[in-house]
Amino acid sequence: MTYSLAYLDRSNYSIGVAGGMKTDLHLDAGASALLGALFFLGYFLFQVPAGVYAERRSARNLIFWSLIAWGALASLQGVVSSVPLLMVVRFLLGIVEAAVLPAMVIFLSHWFTKAERGRANTYLILGNPVTVLWLTAVSGYLVEATSWRWMFIVEGLPAIVWALVFRALVSDHPHQARWLDPAERRYVEDALDAEQRAMAPAASIRAALRSRNVVVLSVQYFLWSLGVYGFVFWLPSIIKAAGGQGIGLTGLISAIPYVFAVVLMVFNSRLSDLSGRRNRYIWPWLALSAVAFYVSYLLGPKNFWAAFVLLVVAGAAMYAPYGPFFAAIPELMPRDVAGPAIALVNSLGALGGFAGSYLVGWLDGATGSSSASFLLMALSLAGSAVLIPLVRAPHRPALHGAAS
Repeated sequence: MTYSLAYLDRSNYSIGVAGGMKTDLHLDAGASALLGALFFLGYFLFQVPAGVYAERRSARNLIFWSLIAWGALASLQGVVSSVPLLMVVRFLLGIVEAAVLPAMVIFLSHWFTKAERGRANTYLILGNPVTVLWLTAVSGYLVEATSWRWMFIVEGLPAIVWALVFRALVSDHPHQARWLDPAERRYVEDALDAEQRAMAPAASIRAALRSRNVVVLSVQYFLWSLGVYGFVFWLPSIIKAAGGQGIGLTGLISAIPYVFAVVLMVFNSRLSDLSGRRNRYIWPWLALSAVAFYVSYLLGPKNFWAAFVLLVVAGAAMYAPYGPFFAAIPELMPRDVAGPAIALVNSLGALGGFAGSYLVGWLDGATGSSSASFLLMALSLAGSAVLIPLVRAPHRPALHGAAS
């Protein structure tokens, strides 16, 4: 629920642009793309501080205050008319939402063992495609019924209400959860402690952040996010321009890839948990997505519906690996450095989101066609697929008394 609200308040910008915001505020292609991308700049800068705070202090408190702040800022997008002020609001929205994903992945690592973590992370990240699924449909019709301004105002308010529910329901660790009996608390925490003892300790946070795996995953997630956010932010505009549909039907058509994404995410995460080998459930899906984008690029805008079928394949395939991917990071390093590592990887993803949302918007405006955008997304996803096999399993310390 929490991640769904976060994703709602970052992604409805694309519906607002397609639904009249661009015309009313006299935004050219560059300004429109920059407004979409500024969110990710704020998001990028505050990832690591958020991850460190969530691990050392409290993910629960950090998310509570972030919910209130981003709900208010999201609604404010529908009130302001000054483009420079709107840029500030978009940047601040990125700052307060920076805490969400690293804090939540860290939070889940305090509750779920390796055999469960892929599915746990998938159910969290389902907030992404599920939100876009109903967001693109409901928001389009909400704009038609009211205006793009009221869409922003109405859709920002639930986060503020949910903050109170979240704080009442969530505990940072099993030993703090009154709804668990003592035996269950001990069982969960003993299992998690055993996993931590099986890991070689990290020399320092800095050493962990400079390690081979973290560097490779950071670059990989940059490329992956470039494709994902280029797709998410500009799919409604691409469909409206190429298909000639109204904003309501555009939103409905834009939701189709996310239906298939939800199914693939759950299926793929379950296979990942059963095997315990994460990489093989990540890179093939990204490679499939890259191929689908490339063939869609070859078909071009004159074959819209054939290209759209391939966009459905591409969109669903690039979402499928999220659960195994975020389950893998806490399994590569001990808990005391996993938080900053997750935050660094996700911050490079935010930078990729900045690049994707800006470049795809700019390319569409500059070329008057979506073909170049499809090629860009194909290349970025192909690069992200190639990098995943370079991630290596961490060294495990020898058991006491075992032969070296």
